[in-house]
Amino acid sequence: MKFLEMGLDSTLLESIEKMGFEEATPIQAQTIPLALSGVDVIGQAQTGTGKTAAFGLPMLQKINPNDRRTQGLVIAPTRELAIQTQEELYRLGQAKKIRVSVVYGGADIGRQIRQLKDKPHIVVGTPGRLLDHISRKTLRLDDVETLVLDEADEMLNMGFLDDIESIISKVPETRQTLLFSATMPPSIKRIGVRFMKEPEHVKIKSNQMTANLIDQYFVKCKDYEKFDIMTRLFDVQSPELTIIFGRTKRRVDELARGLEMRGYRAEGIHGDLSQQKRMSVLRNFKNNKLDILVATDVAARGLDISGVTHVYNYDIPQDPESYVHRIGRTGRAGKEGKSITLVTPNEMEYLHVIEDLTKKRMTPLCPPTPNEALEGQMAQAIEELAEISKGMKANRYRKAVEVLVDEYEAEDLAALLLKMMVKDAEEVPVKITPERPLPSRKGKRGGRGNGGGGRKRYGKDNRRGGRDNKRGGDRRGNGGEKRYDRKRDGENKGKKKDNYGKKRYNDRGEKRGDKRDNKRGEKKGFTIRHKD
Repeated sequence: MKFLEMGLDSTLLESIEKMGFEEATPIQAQTIPLALSGVDVIGQAQTGTGKTAAFGLPMLQKINPNDRRTQGLVIAPTRELAIQTQEELYRLGQAKKIRVSVVYGGADIGRQIRQLKDKPHIVVGTPGRLLDHISRKTLRLDDVETLVLDEADEMLNMGFLDDIESIISKVPETRQTLLFSATMPPSIKRIGVRFMKEPEHVKIKSNQMTANLIDQYFVKCKDYEKFDIMTRLFDVQSPELTIIFGRTKRRVDELARGLEMRGYRAEGIHGDLSQQKRMSVLRNFKNNKLDILVATDVAARGLDISGVTHVYNYDIPQDPESYVHRIGRTGRAGKEGKSITLVTPNEMEYLHVIEDLTKKRMTPLCPPTPNEALEGQMAQAIEELAEISKGMKANRYRKAVEVLVDEYEAEDLAALLLKMMVKDAEEVPVKITPERPLPSRKGKRGGRGNGGGGRKRYGKDNRRGGRDNKRGGDRRGNGGEKRYDRKRDGENKGKKKDNYGKKRYNDRGEKRGDKRDNKRGEKKGFTIRHKD
């Protein structure tokens, strides 16, 4: 369906044409006519399917540019998604002269207050910062006509339900509500019942979303084998733009450092980074200054980056919905992509649950051998040399080459050049701190433990990762990171007992059974080793 056939304003069509769009995506073709008619809509679609325009164009159509009141509100779970939504709404509404502001945590609130005083037509924001402005009375929602809940499933996973309810209570009941979610758990349906008026449901079938566009593979391996296997896959598959997902912030940092040591252009993002640093990394990735982005689930939520050819799940996600979000980073705009999941033997049951959700079996993949990886690197190096030779004049270097050829064999010189261009894993050993595998799903009903509600707890004492991982995992407190149920070491000293009934601390308050220092006072553990 073409945008010209949807009854949109000429000013909006002008912006759409400037952005190079003609045909609507499936989610746009089904949602826009419904939303233009004024009904509430629940849409099931992932980021990258064009859902911002699906809710943005009807909202922009309703807005009166001469009325300097806030007429539209978009709630998003993360800063990155909020920023990207604001940018796209601005481009779509530019010809109509619609003003769009964005508010989110971790940024100068004074600057945001000044923007809100300028009376934008649309405000996009994260739940916490929106509530902050509402309480300061710097944001009034009395005139909002269109409310959008974007990535609603992720907002609920992050514990924002109370915040969302508080915000909705400030919006007029006569509003139109548009809700979008990549998955449709019962909690989302309950929101529809509570806050929407007989909503129309739009669901993009799985084969329209990702399944048929993404080749899904898995490699069964031990945790300590993952890094070398993954880099060999890089060398054999030659991905153009890659996103790697790690389960914890520590994992992301170690993977990014390890890849850089091996010669790959890689950086990581997670909630502990400053907003400025995160945006800098994303900008470099979008501008092809980086080949690999390593990220936690929430840090990568809502990223709209074209050209991602491969997604690697270094750690299999605990809930299958996260897997759908992850692989949705590739296979966009009708282009094919690949996802590769590295899974340990005792986590295979999680993989089967994911396959049941996506209704597509992953193809097992044999890990490449070191020799196959080396051959792949050499093939890439030869291609690179051939490409460089097309446009480069090397006359000024010929005299030096003649001297070298007189002294050495040409084949030896070419072999030395290749050696300098490839990355030999044996010369740069990298060790990644092992993490505790996901708990067994045996005996649990449905997709999750605890009777199907909430996330499973990790291990016997509810701590995730190894014993040094007291602060491991993504938490909600920083940049919208997830909060996991865990109990810290040192809580209730002398009182807490483990599963065997023994005290975890002796009478002097020292923890039993955790001899982490050797005789020389060196702390034991795993580190990334640099080449001497």
